[in-house]
Parts: sequence; structure tokens; C-alpha cells
Amino acid sequence: MFGWTMQVVKRTEQHKFVVLPKRWIVERTLSWLGWSRRLSKDYEVLPCNAEAFVQIAMIHLLLRRATR
Repeated sequence: MFGWTMQVVKRTEQHKFVVLPKRWIVERTLSWLGWSRRLSKDYEVLPCNAEAFVQIAMIHLLLRRATR
């Protein structure tokens, strides 16, 4: 639907931690969203409501950083 492709990343044979190209960006963004009170737990029943609150939290985060 969106034209996205997904790539499954396998573990290394030694199972050591390796920084992957884009994973840290996703993990950092999810961490920032975790600071939002409404997103700290799964309160929403409908997925569209949860998506709306993720968008609101990101807008709030970006506006707060833009005014610094």
C-alpha cells in the first residue's frame, strides 16, 4: 500500500551487539514517544486513536524542539 520494503536482519554468528544502520533512529524515536503520558501505556481501544496520539506526541515534540 505504501511501497515500503521490509528487510529482516539476522543476528551475527557470535551473537554480539552490533549497531545496525537505522535501528538506533527507530529506538530513539520510540524512546522519545515513551515520555508522552498518554503513550506510556496502551490505553486506546481503536488503532486509529492510538495512531492519532502518536502523531500528536510527535508534533508536540517537534514544536518543543523548534522553539529552543
